[in-house]
Amino acid sequence: QVQVVESGGGLVQPGGSLRLSCAASGVIGSISFRAWYRQIPGKLRELVASIDSGGSTNYADSVKGRFAISRDINKNTVNLQMNNRKPEDTAVYYCTLRSRTDGDYWGQGTQVAVSS
Repeated sequence: QVQVVESGGGLVQPGGSLRLSCAASGVIGSISFRAWYRQIPGKLRELVASIDSGGSTNYADSVKGRFAISRDINKNTVNLQMNNRKPEDTAVYYCTLRSRTDGDYWGQGTQVAVSS
C-alpha cells in the first residue's frame, strides 16, 4: 500500500522561509509528474508548483520567484522551498505524485501559516 506523507509545515513570520518535503512509501510505478497544491478553507485547491519527469517546472504566478520545487529523481520525493513568505501563503499544502501506471497519489496535507 502506497502512503504519501508531507512534512515541514509550521508557522513563520512574513519574509521567512520554510521547506516542505514529501515522500511516498511502498511500491509505486514510474512517476511522471510531481506537484504541490494548497487550499484555503472555503476555496478550491490550487496548483502551487509542479515538476515533470523531464525536470520542467511550472509555478503559480503568486509564487514565482519565491518558491522552488525540486525532486530526487531516484526517489519518490518532492520538495518545496518557500522563501519570502507572505500572509496569503497561509494554507494547507498537499503534495501529489502521478504514476504512469497507478494514477495519482495524494498526501494528507500539512498546515503552513504566515503571521507576525
